[in-house]
Amino acid sequence: MVLSINELMPQMLTVREVAAILNIHANTVRRWGDQGILRAYRITNRGDRRFKRGDIELFLEDMNSNGGDPRRASIYSDGSD
Repeated sequence: MVLSINELMPQMLTVREVAAILNIHANTVRRWGDQGILRAYRITNRGDRRFKRGDIELFLEDMNSNGGDPRRASIYSDGSD
């Protein structure tokens, strides 16, 4: 099934929205995106970041199961830590 743009957009979150969900500063969201802790998608010529809601949900689940270490909760983690 192919999603329309209207169905896809509510699933994408801004830096501010992710910061509010994770209860962290927006600059931390940006830094974690740059470090690969969170998967960020760059849009527009300015390079604005967007995050998939599902990725953030998985990140929270991983972080809750590993004692709260965001580096170990990375959605990019290969489990070799």
